[in-house]
Amino acid sequence: MSLENQNTKGPTLVILAAGIGSRYGGLKQLDTFSPQGDTIIDFSIYDALQAGFKKIVFIIRENLLEEFKEVFEPKLKGKASVDYVFQELDRVPEAYIDDKRTKPWGTGHALLLTKDVVKENFAIINADDFYGRQSFITMANALIATDCDSYHFNMVAFKLKNTVSDHGYVSRGVCTVSKEGNLEDVTERTHIEKQGDKILVEAEDGVLEPMDPDTFVSMNFWGFTPKCFEFGWELFNEFLEKSKGNSKAEFFIPSVVNEMLRADQVQVEVLSTPEKWFGVTYKEDKAIAQAEIKKLKDNNIYPVNLWE
Repeated sequence: MSLENQNTKGPTLVILAAGIGSRYGGLKQLDTFSPQGDTIIDFSIYDALQAGFKKIVFIIRENLLEEFKEVFEPKLKGKASVDYVFQELDRVPEAYIDDKRTKPWGTGHALLLTKDVVKENFAIINADDFYGRQSFITMANALIATDCDSYHFNMVAFKLKNTVSDHGYVSRGVCTVSKEGNLEDVTERTHIEKQGDKILVEAEDGVLEPMDPDTFVSMNFWGFTPKCFEFGWELFNEFLEKSKGNSKAEFFIPSVVNEMLRADQVQVEVLSTPEKWFGVTYKEDKAIAQAEIKKLKDNNIYPVNLWE
């Protein structure tokens, strides 16, 4: 299901927007953060188009389709082609369908579901994170310069201290980076919290341990060629088998990336960005996001009305 545009040469932006926003208390993907009614997704798409992306793919739940079409298609008509991928709880082998499950199977599952609609180099991002224009420019340049048959992938990394919330715990992909600037490992840590001037991570035994604030973390801003789809499904099936009976287990993109790295067939270059990240995990984060967006518009980084 797509809104086509005659010019689709260029990388694709895939937006992870199927989450249910349980910690936020609502559908943060379509929540607005300015008097003009801007979502955070609006800024990501605006920056992506400025950087040279030509196609937008939304990963959503099917019951949100009409809302997404109503919000975004008028803005993008004539600017980019648009497609939709539905991440549903039953998009797994029948033996693993879990009636007790209420949340999607995770970002890694979402990534794998895009195989049939993404045929070009692409970036994948979270719907509720603000990454900044230079991040998109850096990623677009890397994707444009990479052969579609290459196993050279990319990731935009941020420092941990710039990505934590003052209002509760967050999940982050903690990165190990080589001296050459390539990713060696990324581990999804699902409970990182700020306490005073310290940042703590919950270990497997439940104990909170300190983390270096300058640790590089993934904010799910990845750059792939279509070769990435050669990995993942077998790993996802293994995950489903191991997770039987756990209705809250999630399969994350870092799991797919680590499998790629272990296969010793890929290189994941870590791209740096000077941009300041912000996002919304908790309802209390909204006021901070609104203030940051107002500041960016007041400083003419963005026009008051993005789509006029």
